[in-house]
Amino acid sequence: MARKVFVSYKYSDSLVQDLGIYQDSIFGRIKIATTARHYVDEISQHLTDDDHIYKGENDDESMEELADSSISSKLGDKIFDSSVTIVLISKGMRESFISEKDQWIPWEVSYSLKNQTRLGKSSSTNGVIAVILPDENGSYEYYITYDRDCNCITLNTPILFQIIRDNMFNVKEPNRRICNGSWVYSGDSSYIQSVKWSDFKTNPTKYIDKAIELRDKKDDFKIEKTIK
Repeated sequence: MARKVFVSYKYSDSLVQDLGIYQDSIFGRIKIATTARHYVDEISQHLTDDDHIYKGENDDESMEELADSSISSKLGDKIFDSSVTIVLISKGMRESFISEKDQWIPWEVSYSLKNQTRLGKSSSTNGVIAVILPDENGSYEYYITYDRDCNCITLNTPILFQIIRDNMFNVKEPNRRICNGSWVYSGDSSYIQSVKWSDFKTNPTKYIDKAIELRDKKDDFKIEKTIK
């Protein structure tokens, strides 16, 4: 089934794996630095190939010159008309010295999770997926590592925005065990689940359908919708 998908990301984050992108210039074809935006271009193509509908901004649809109120209105329209939000997790997505309330990704996630009313129409909570981008070294270990002692995956959630962290490991009745003093979760423990870019791009529909499945079971989770 086709889904309308919004993508939230840090446009200028260049701490991502190089995609080998070139563009024409007066000096001929030159290589340009890969940013998270270029991964969005790939996502939009993958979504189209799987018959989904991309609801994010296009690369030529710059909002840099718009006032924040105009940007929020335009983004709100796009999120309102979507059922799934993909959040691109990248190494430089979060600016530590700026309040999370003043950064766009937390606002977009919060808006995605809230029930909204616009022009007399209502929308429900979106399903949300965290797609992890490889860093400049092609590694995911800044966020995902394997714990051999506990035979589990460890997520470095402190690097995330608070509203994303709050919606991970938030199932009301967790299936978990203790290993080396920490909880190890099994099953659908998070409303926002994490997936590597390399896995997501091979089968976007698999993960989009999973996000919808969790959205339909949202009462099983303690969903935090407010930016702190």
